[in-house]
Amino acid sequence: MIEARSLTKTFRRKKDLVEAVKHIDVDVAEGELVAFLGPNGAGKSTTLRMLTSLLAPTSGLARVAGHDVATAPAQVRANIGYIGQGNGGGFSYRVLDELHNQGRFYALPRAEYRTRAAELLTALELNGLQKRTVQSLSGGQRRRLDVAMGLMNRPPLLFLDEPTTGLDPHSRANLWEHISAMRDRYGMTLVLTTHYLDEADSMAERVIVIDHGTIIADDTPDALKRDHADDVITLEVDTADPGPVRAALPGFDLDIAARGHERLRLQIRSYRGRDRLPEVIETLRLAGLTVTSADLNRASLDDVFLNLTGRSLREDAA
Repeated sequence: MIEARSLTKTFRRKKDLVEAVKHIDVDVAEGELVAFLGPNGAGKSTTLRMLTSLLAPTSGLARVAGHDVATAPAQVRANIGYIGQGNGGGFSYRVLDELHNQGRFYALPRAEYRTRAAELLTALELNGLQKRTVQSLSGGQRRRLDVAMGLMNRPPLLFLDEPTTGLDPHSRANLWEHISAMRDRYGMTLVLTTHYLDEADSMAERVIVIDHGTIIADDTPDALKRDHADDVITLEVDTADPGPVRAALPGFDLDIAARGHERLRLQIRSYRGRDRLPEVIETLRLAGLTVTSADLNRASLDDVFLNLTGRSLREDAA
């Protein structure tokens, strides 16, 4: 669905030349859900705008849905849906009118766009809001309307640029339920940008980490955490002597600290900590050591970003 090679975008800011995106290569297969993850200003939105033909690349090539973004932008736009960071509906317009207008923009026959609008109103739980103006809708309702507008032309590829920014947790979860249902129903390919780590981790099949306009990692969330971060197991053991603990757990990355006079606190860094935790507790038990408490801190994509760049994505996003 997407093939980009050495895609670059530079802007001139007064006398300075700013490289927003630097020679990135991207491939997205049909049916994938791919998330671009990075802090504000990393180049995520600029990349999407080039791939959707809204912004001309300074150099490089990109084919989207089988068409070149530079030489055939109309064909690209005819085969994609795009949901930007702002709301797409005109505030003073009614919900149903906006959907019908979107169908007209794509030159759909009257009967087809009316049927399509009715289907999307039902699927995205917007029934009953047809005559409401966009400005009278809640934030979650507006974003669901944006999704409906982006799907009016039945696109095989849907771009979402930070679709849940500004929504409360409940509205975010609700919107993702609807987006997932639409993907299952129509078999779309989804490409999104986000700085919400939990969205990228739980929703995306592949995460592309971008920083300073450059792709620094590209893999599944699990593979990124396996290769660039570890889970942390924290245990308390009823002994004051670290010797038996080290002897029982050779080869583990242990950090042991005394806690009181009769107890040790140890941390173990390990991939797949959830699987290793029972094994560690049983190993210590067989060595005659009792674990009095245990905790597991799972690796996150923020840990991945921190290890790759030396700074926290959460702090940058904030």
